[in-house]
Amino acid sequence: MWHSFWRSRDRFSLDQLRHLTDQLTKIQAVNEVNKDFVIEALRSIAELMTYGDQHDPSYFEFFMEKQVMGEFVRILKLSETVNVPLQLLQTVSILVQNLRNEHAIYYMFSNEHINYLITYSFDFQNEELLSYYISFLRAISGKLNKNTVSLLVKIHGDEVVSFPLYVEAIRFAFHEENMVRTAVRAVALNVYHVGDDSVNRYISSVPHKDYFSNLISFFRKQSTDLSRLVSHKLLNPGADSTSTIMVAIDEIEDNLYYFSDIVSAGIPDVGRIITDSILMVLIFPLLLPSLRIAIDNDMQSGVVTSLYLLCCILKIIKIKDLANTIAAALFYPLEAFTKSSGGFHPEDILMQNDCNNSNFSLREVLLAYVTKGDDIQVLGSLSVLATLLQTKELDESMLDGLGILPQRKQHKKLLLQALVGECSGEDELFSSKSSLTRDSTGSDIDVYHKKIKDQYGVSFQSFDVEISPHVNRLQVIDTLVSLFCRSNISAETLWEGGWLLRQLLPYSESEFNSHHLELMNVSYKNCASALVEEVKGIWSDFVISVLCDEWRKCKRAMESSSPPKEPNCVLLLPHPHKLSLEDNTAKESSFAAGERMHELVKVFVLLHQLQLFTLGRALPEQPPIYPPGDLPANCRAQTSELEVSGPKAGTEISLGSAVPCRISFKSGKEHHFCFLAISLGTFGWLVLAEELPSQKSHGVVRAVAPLAGCNPRVDDKHSTWLHLRIRSSSLPFLDLAKSNDYRKMKAKGLVDGRWTLAFSDEESCKSALLMIVEEINFLSDEVHRRLKPLLNLETAIDLSSSHVSVPEDSSNRILPKSL
Repeated sequence: MWHSFWRSRDRFSLDQLRHLTDQLTKIQAVNEVNKDFVIEALRSIAELMTYGDQHDPSYFEFFMEKQVMGEFVRILKLSETVNVPLQLLQTVSILVQNLRNEHAIYYMFSNEHINYLITYSFDFQNEELLSYYISFLRAISGKLNKNTVSLLVKIHGDEVVSFPLYVEAIRFAFHEENMVRTAVRAVALNVYHVGDDSVNRYISSVPHKDYFSNLISFFRKQSTDLSRLVSHKLLNPGADSTSTIMVAIDEIEDNLYYFSDIVSAGIPDVGRIITDSILMVLIFPLLLPSLRIAIDNDMQSGVVTSLYLLCCILKIIKIKDLANTIAAALFYPLEAFTKSSGGFHPEDILMQNDCNNSNFSLREVLLAYVTKGDDIQVLGSLSVLATLLQTKELDESMLDGLGILPQRKQHKKLLLQALVGECSGEDELFSSKSSLTRDSTGSDIDVYHKKIKDQYGVSFQSFDVEISPHVNRLQVIDTLVSLFCRSNISAETLWEGGWLLRQLLPYSESEFNSHHLELMNVSYKNCASALVEEVKGIWSDFVISVLCDEWRKCKRAMESSSPPKEPNCVLLLPHPHKLSLEDNTAKESSFAAGERMHELVKVFVLLHQLQLFTLGRALPEQPPIYPPGDLPANCRAQTSELEVSGPKAGTEISLGSAVPCRISFKSGKEHHFCFLAISLGTFGWLVLAEELPSQKSHGVVRAVAPLAGCNPRVDDKHSTWLHLRIRSSSLPFLDLAKSNDYRKMKAKGLVDGRWTLAFSDEESCKSALLMIVEEINFLSDEVHRRLKPLLNLETAIDLSSSHVSVPEDSSNRILPKSL
């Protein structure tokens, strides 16, 4: 018999299909002797049936006539090895996936053969077999519709009483292998999207509805695992912990998108089950009680993770009741959720910053973090507020009660009320105190408060808060203004606050009182003074280019419809204490100074744009700075015959006021050069040139380094030696192509270069020193002159109004791209 299988025959023919089927019917036992034949026969039948579906309907007619599906089931029962069930599952999966004829699919799903295979007791200890089985279930689910699903369920009356495909699939919903879990989700979603009412009632009934609450419980475990990872990162920052957190974040967000996909199927009962489970398993007992700050900042991971998860839930799961219930819960005091619940950390953790005040609502706790928390807590709280503001499922009255209803939405609502005669209209519409009426706002929120108490059992006896949208709005604005006055918060976090403020006040300073304006002005002036100091600093030649670049970025960020940062950034920031420690140990490094300059410029740009914004001014595309000035007569840049692109190695230069010196780049090998310090506008260089034998007044440039930050110093013991710091010619962390290399180098410790120039006598050394100081002053003065409009708000407003602002590109003519 086995020889006849291999005889010559057209591979893709009905005759071959007949032959293979005939041989299978003769099999009475499947064992080690004939298993290879059976496996090959099953594989070939799948191949032939796929061919026949596309070319000849007689193939499937034969398949039905000979009841080949029944033969498959018989072979499975006879099998004594795992390889045959593997191939059989693969064969049926291929048939189901590739058959396009609707009649063929109906036949495949009829006669209970598919349900028999689904419920067969396979040995799932074999991982490969489990993988094939799950793929088999996924293939079947891909063919489900309102007609085919009826062939896979059992009905009693009008109700589904058995649905093996769904029940067997969700058995593996929490399997340790991620690929298995993903496939099971695909099967479940295909079931939910069929849209059959009886199937929907089945999956929403006991015990099958437990699947949804079990999903939330599984998600809760993932959330606590994430909190532990974040805690570990805060204590032990490093690349490994960050990558692990990124993997955990992906899994968290994948789960939430799965919940969202389930909800999108539009099964009302399922939506309610998921909403109730998220609130009762996750939000009320875990996330809200964790919104607290511990005295030991190394124990803040519960707060950080809770803020992130709240953002993700609001952002991804589009359920109106869920969003509004979470928002309504923010009016409750923290005590309402901590009496009988534990967060990510033990309940006896001490609190700081008065955030455990029993009179504080959770909304006020969030605001307290903004005014008193560290960088991570500030960003997390701002992310929650920004996410709430962007959540379309939230009622506008809820946003108004929280004090974060955008002013444009207030105007739209009041205009509509005026048109339908619900309020006085014009007078209230443009009032700085305009908001929705207390009655409408309070009644909407009261509905959800009653639901929280009656349906979820969360109550607080002394909870009787008067919700005033106007008062709460001013409280939010007060909080944001105080944030901009803080000096220990990163620029990126401040930008998040700037975006939120712009959303609340997109038109004018109408809700800014004199105290707000005074605080903002003081903060702006302090930052401007610090920027003036940077004009004299290590990176003075980069201040203007960085400022122009950040101006454009900040403008885009402030005018964007979305906040600058994604919520997951709160989990990836370095620990604030670790960051400050690194800054102190590296304060002598020019790289650390460059990062501080960049940070300061970003803060200054934000504060300047906010000043213009609160004065009702449009933000210009470019910062209002003066254009490059004319070069002074007989400056070294002219007398040295310097090219407009700056000095480059190998180019010729006039030596003029150059000072002869010696330098050794390698031990034991000394070079004789002529030294020059040259500034050209806002840029400057240290130049070592080799004198031309044929023309003593000219030389060839051999080495070039930045003038700014060179920190010239005469040696304490050798008065003819001049020490110069040689910093990088660029800010590597601003270059995306170099940023990864920069982080690796930073981890190992970055060290500046050094030149030690030896001169023939003290007078020559002093002359070189004075030349450097003079050129540095020229450079700093030019940078300061160009920045003057920005440092004076009134001048900046005049310049921006008259469109005198000049793009920084105009000054790049003197800077080679490689520098």
